[in-house]
Amino acid sequence: MDTDTAPAVNGARVQPGSSGLKRSMGIWMATALVIGNMVGSGVFLLPAAMAGTAGPVSILAFVFTGIGAMLLALVFATLGRAYPKTGGPYVYARKAFGDFIGFQTAWSYWINAWVGNAAIAIAFAGYLTVFWGDASKNWIAVVVAISLIWILTFANVLGVREAGAIQVVTTVLKFVPLLVIGVVGLFFMDTGNFEPFTLSSGFDWGIGAAALLTLWAFIGLESATVPAEEVRDPERTIPRATIIGTAATTILYLIATLALFGMIASSALAGSSSPFADGANVIFGGTWGGKAIAIVAMISIFGVLNGWILLQGRAALGAARDGLFPRPFARVDARRGTPIFGLVVSSVLITGLLLLNLQGSGTIVDMFTDIIILATLTALVPYLFAASAQLYLFFTDRASFSGVHLARYSVIAFLAMAYASWAIWGAGYEYIAKGFMLLIAGIPVFLWVRWRASQAEEALYPPLAGELPPAPAERHDVATPLP
Repeated sequence: MDTDTAPAVNGARVQPGSSGLKRSMGIWMATALVIGNMVGSGVFLLPAAMAGTAGPVSILAFVFTGIGAMLLALVFATLGRAYPKTGGPYVYARKAFGDFIGFQTAWSYWINAWVGNAAIAIAFAGYLTVFWGDASKNWIAVVVAISLIWILTFANVLGVREAGAIQVVTTVLKFVPLLVIGVVGLFFMDTGNFEPFTLSSGFDWGIGAAALLTLWAFIGLESATVPAEEVRDPERTIPRATIIGTAATTILYLIATLALFGMIASSALAGSSSPFADGANVIFGGTWGGKAIAIVAMISIFGVLNGWILLQGRAALGAARDGLFPRPFARVDARRGTPIFGLVVSSVLITGLLLLNLQGSGTIVDMFTDIIILATLTALVPYLFAASAQLYLFFTDRASFSGVHLARYSVIAFLAMAYASWAIWGAGYEYIAKGFMLLIAGIPVFLWVRWRASQAEEALYPPLAGELPPAPAERHDVATPLP
């Protein structure tokens, strides 16, 4: 397939070289997208899960995950500067390793986007129980989650500027209160709450078990690279937004997690459905502080869901434009500049996933935990491919990395690969098997897209009697530079 083929816009073709997307995102909006997509349901619910899994040693897991996240952020900052093209990890994997790995990256990242959105929407319903006890019922939680999904899908259909404005507002509202509570909480810590320091007698003290959980809180560090063609001055804005957003979020996580483990005993924290609300009650006394934090949590989750819905429509856009995803995902509305088909289809799948969870007997927390482990695992595959792609492209496309210190950034890419591999291993055999089956499920889609492409090509260039059919204009079975 020819990668210069123009996408459909409202059923029509746009001129080659034009994506139909509008460059509406500046440095603040892009940074807010990075921070907003990370700071959400993870930081508000994870302390309880970590307390039950490993205990206070989980703070060290956040340190390791923060280091790994910064390594990955440096990888995406470097690649985003070299290739400012919509698609994020997919763009880099395909450029380095060809169509099939590119498709697997896009497929895995797209699954991560909409599966993770189901978990985020459920988390919103979970914090709603602070004010409305009936929200803990599965069917009410699912109805609330589905309603939230479609409200934000409609906001994103209106355009990236409208969605980005929501992101800036919600990021400010959630970032400052969390930082204040984390800092104030440091003065209410009791060192006795850090004993026992670990619940595990394993060789790594349980850090590995907690690492995959903590990584969920960092998913989204690559967010500024995905809508690259909607970012102003992408060569400068994308790396700056990625590094600033990841560094600020890491600091926030460490302070807030340390304060929570110091204020609340691990046994009590492990049984909490709203750990940050409980921490606020320790600081301010009574329950009003907890309710205030519950409001902040819902604002945070609202913001992170808005950002990830923005990305779910664009996660498959680049692959569809290159002929590696079903063609309708490449359609961009001419007036609003948004991939409406991708947004709507992804939200339909989220709705189906949430409705399927009504068949189970687990709690909101059980639904959330199972979904985030799968979502994190499907995010690690694109991360691993992106880090591998950077190492490969350093040597095969050196001109695109002018000014980049080869040895230093090769070490960074290698360490990012090692971290992603370690995190995948930490998921355990059961979830690795489930994640592998999700990857296999994409193969029939890839074959179908390729078959449709070959049929269209044969219709366009039918062979003459006695002649062989002409060869395709361009193939990507092996690594081929993108335009």
